Amino acid sequence: MPENTNAPMPTPMAHSSRLTSQGDLFNDEDASSYRRLIGRLIYLTNTRPDITFSVYNLSQFVFPPTSLHQQAAHRILRYLKGSPGNGILFQRTNTNQLKAYSDSDWATCPESRKFITGYSIY
Repeated sequence: MPENTNAPMPTPMAHSSRLTSQGDLFNDEDASSYRRLIGRLIYLTNTRPDITFSVYNLSQFVFPPTSLHQQAAHRILRYLKGSPGNGILFQRTNTNQLKAYSDSDWATCPESRKFITGYSIY
């Protein structure tokens, strides 16, 4: 981890990051602040699909959040700080063709064995 805790990050989530519900629980005020941050990040995924997987992964832990989840959420903010112009550009073409892509990760959540899926339609 960089010495400067506000330094931009190259990715929204560490590759080796495995979030669990174990850890130091927040008090009610900090937990509420964390939930608001996750809500804002979810809204931001409309224009920054590159953070979608990380944000929705963190959204599974809004109750009860831990300090590890807060650190992971701040990493997303640091990633956004370092990549203000990034995003996915869908260019206009002359063809009227609908395209859809999806991906899923089946039962790899160690907490619930639930799957994670994502899609893009344009």
